[in-house]
Amino acid sequence: QVQVVESGGGLVQAGGSLRLSCAASGGTFSRYVMGWFRQAPGKEREFVAAISWAGARTYYGNSVKGRFTISRVNAKNTLYLQMNSLKPEDTAVYYCAASQKVTITPYDFDYDYWGQGTQVTVSS
Repeated sequence: QVQVVESGGGLVQAGGSLRLSCAASGGTFSRYVMGWFRQAPGKEREFVAAISWAGARTYYGNSVKGRFTISRVNAKNTLYLQMNSLKPEDTAVYYCAASQKVTITPYDFDYDYWGQGTQVTVSS
């Protein structure tokens, strides 16, 4: 099974950018669909983005479309989330997750392995 660890979170002003990373180990990274989710205090977990095995296909949640970009480098066992034009409502704990599904999916119940999360705080 694969283990994933997120990094790159922090405090940023509205309009700024951050890049999150997710390092995977213990499995064949290139055989997992990967996704990013987030959860703000008092809210349900929300789908952010997902990417296919080879990175050819991506899918985004409506709230981040056009601002965030998901990517992966299989040779480095690493997943990324480039976040631009950040807004205060993007404040949340961001989670990286791996799915054994063969197609990209926005549903958290399709993901089998989760990281501990990294905090992103956007100030106004």
